[in-house]
Amino acid sequence: MKNLDGKVIALASDHAGFAKKQVIIKYLNDNGIAFEDLGCYTDESVDYPVYAHKMGDAIESGKYEIGITFCGSGQGISIAANKHQGVRSGVCWNTEIAALARQHNNANVCAVPGRFVSDEEAVAIVKTFLSADFEGGRHARRVDLIPVEK
Repeated sequence: MKNLDGKVIALASDHAGFAKKQVIIKYLNDNGIAFEDLGCYTDESVDYPVYAHKMGDAIESGKYEIGITFCGSGQGISIAANKHQGVRSGVCWNTEIAALARQHNNANVCAVPGRFVSDEEAVAIVKTFLSADFEGGRHARRVDLIPVEK
């Protein structure tokens, strides 16, 4: 794992992603990686957009540079987080996608599909996402075209 230069990782989930988030919290704690949990804090039913927007606000404000979200499919929380102009969230269901999300799309949020990956796969996905770097070059031109001009 590369040095995260003291960056704190933001975490957020809905109820369907809560258990997988606990797996990642243990991984982060075991590896001395700083994080802040933006919620939810139980497996009781909640609305994923609430936590996606907490993540989006935290990324856009500059408080955090990188985040990891969790919901059942990873899709809903990623769609909602991507409503924030400063967020580039990708649903990462394996390590290859996690690496490419960072390398080619400069993703700053990894959305983990909690119901579709094992605990071991989730750890590998997060480890890969946090270790990968944006390649820039031709990808930078494309990423620069993503924000909607108002």
